[in-house]
Amino acid sequence: MSWSTLTEPFAFEFFRNGLVVATVAGALCGLVGVYVVLRGMSYIGHGLSHSIFGGAVASSVAGINVLAGAAVWGFASALLISAVTRRRAIGGDAAIGVITTAAFAVGVALISLRRGYSQSFDALLFGNVLGVERSDVVVVSLVAVGALVVVFLGYRQLLFTTFDPEVAQTSGLSTARVDAVFALVLAMSIIATMRVLGVTLIAATLVVPPVIARMLTNSFSRMLVLSTAIGAGCGFVGMYASFHLDVASGASIVLTGAALFVVVFAATGATARRRLGHVHV
Repeated sequence: MSWSTLTEPFAFEFFRNGLVVATVAGALCGLVGVYVVLRGMSYIGHGLSHSIFGGAVASSVAGINVLAGAAVWGFASALLISAVTRRRAIGGDAAIGVITTAAFAVGVALISLRRGYSQSFDALLFGNVLGVERSDVVVVSLVAVGALVVVFLGYRQLLFTTFDPEVAQTSGLSTARVDAVFALVLAMSIIATMRVLGVTLIAATLVVPPVIARMLTNSFSRMLVLSTAIGAGCGFVGMYASFHLDVASGASIVLTGAALFVVVFAATGATARRRLGHVHV
């Protein structure tokens, strides 16, 4: 393969924009995903992405700004999941399943009620690098910076509510407020990245990098750094590979992460399995 072939993608502005967005989005999902995985809510990425898609559809049908409507829908769903899980003896996975599928179904129902509605949401479902613009670069970058600020300023509160929410509550920490902030960060992360990753694959980008990082370390702080770096690397490599392989960007990024998972799992073996048992804070 010649050098010109390797550098060919960088001649296109849409690819450069997509590469930046994919890299930053991967880092963002890797960072936020650590808390998702350690809270035992790996399914929330899948559920919230579908809920947000339902909100986007409903907003489009109602003539409301799609991103604004999806943001409100996703944030409300995340808050409702947190509230139901906290106040009732219902597991987080069950609450996610009920609430997010209902939110998705509302969008489907609205489409069926609107005769002749033909808006295509393929790009949101599967990701589309061709649709990435400079505005997407700005949005994803701002959300990533915002998430980093929240993690930095609220490091101890997020850590406390992640590992021992009951003790955190009795110690006077408002776990409801911390959960609300985390829900907002998670919802905004999904909305900001769904143009490149697609709502059907966002869950994987939230889960795969932190799981790989956890196989490599049992230190929480190192896990945050590693997961962010792994997410960024998978985003960069996956986006670059998607151009040459002519496959959807989201699928390429997820498959890159899955391949890395297999390599790390095979290389670390029993050591990784021991690390998965506990995390040092």
